Amino acid sequence: MLLAEAVAALAVKPDGVYVDATFGRGGHSREILARLAAPGRLVALDRDPAAIAAGQALNDVRFTLVHTAFGVIGEVLDGLGVGQVDGVLLDLGMSSPQLDDAERGFSFRYDAPLDMRMDTSRGETAAEWLEQASQTEIERVIRDYGEERFAHAIAEALVAARREYRVSSTRQFAALVEKAVRTREPGKHPATRSFQALRIHVNQELEELSLALPACAARLAPGGRLVVISFHSLEDRIVKRFLRQQSQPDSLPTRLPLRAAELPVPALRLVGRAVRASAAEIAANPRARSAVMRVAEKRCSAQT
Repeated sequence: MLLAEAVAALAVKPDGVYVDATFGRGGHSREILARLAAPGRLVALDRDPAAIAAGQALNDVRFTLVHTAFGVIGEVLDGLGVGQVDGVLLDLGMSSPQLDDAERGFSFRYDAPLDMRMDTSRGETAAEWLEQASQTEIERVIRDYGEERFAHAIAEALVAARREYRVSSTRQFAALVEKAVRTREPGKHPATRSFQALRIHVNQELEELSLALPACAARLAPGGRLVVISFHSLEDRIVKRFLRQQSQPDSLPTRLPLRAAELPVPALRLVGRAVRASAAEIAANPRARSAVMRVAEKRCSAQT
């Protein structure tokens, strides 16, 4: 999503080094490679084994694909002998193939195992977590990550249900939530918020994002761009707060005798305003309606 806008925001230099930290099915990576000359380099990351398998078709000596979460971007670049980079792209949230693959358990549109792991090779599934989590834990996750006002009723219903059977499928989970949610938002399934909450928790998405943002900023060369596309308010809040903090001078005592030229220089500068998907893109792909892109650039005088 926001494919053309995101790649344009990176301001790709033909001989630059770039990171696509969320490879997905490679749409952004292909566009970046198309703008790179022979000396250029692109490193891509993804924790979904299906994305890694799809990426094997992208046979290019300038391209390296690594199976990992983007929270460890610094370690990945160290392992590849890459120091500073000219741009990093983070396209957060779910990819369409993940949502459309019933067996992944991300969508209530299908009856499938309640998995929800982005990396199916490791970690606890959503069903496994629901089986042993306390009612308080379930309520907290659904309230905090789903912003669901009926979190208490949903958690209570889940704990009561698991005394009789294991909540192991998307249909079971959606039905329990639907019964517990007393009023519905127009045009939205009652389980939408709870599915989002469970997915975010299982994959530790907000924690990964909080780790990745400072690591990405630290790796940018002067003039390098950080481009982040988020899809819900919790993600965008973290991104917006981080970019704002990094683009403002450090707070100093008001009476400290410093000239303007002596004030600390912020690490980043914001580039333009938040960008949303066009009406044409939303018409072609309704999932793009919640996409928000924010861009920042490493200041030339900032320390790395």
